[in-house]
Formats: sequence, structure tokens, C-alpha cells
Amino acid sequence: MATEGESMFHDQSDFEYDYETLRTTGVIIGVILFVSGILIALSKKLTCSKSSSNSNTAGTQIPKTEVPPQTV
Repeated sequence: MATEGESMFHDQSDFEYDYETLRTTGVIIGVILFVSGILIALSKKLTCSKSSSNSNTAGTQIPKTEVPPQTV
């Protein structure tokens, strides 16, 4: 057992945080997450058409349906 004057975790007294590496790693991860979020948001707004516009123009349009008039 440790005495009153000794710490139970005596090996942690030599441990020092490397704040510079921690800060740069955090900034790098933050930038990566920010850029990937922007790319995801923009990819949903911009759509890529894989088919040519001349070959299948009628198939890409939504067909319009006629609604019969309501009678009371």
C-alpha cells in the first residue's frame, strides 16, 4: 500500500501533455470534417446526369397526369 506521502500513481508525475501536437491534430481533423461536410452538402444540390441528353429526354421528365374536375 502507498503511504500517505506517496501517490498511488507515481509514474504519472513524469507525464507531460504535448499541447502543440494536440492542437495541430485537432485543427487538421476539424478542417477535414468541415471540408467533407461542405462537399456532402454541395453534392446533394448538384446532380450529375450520366445519360446523354439527346438519347433519353422524354424518359427523364415526370409525366403529367390530368385530374378530373370535382363534382359536388
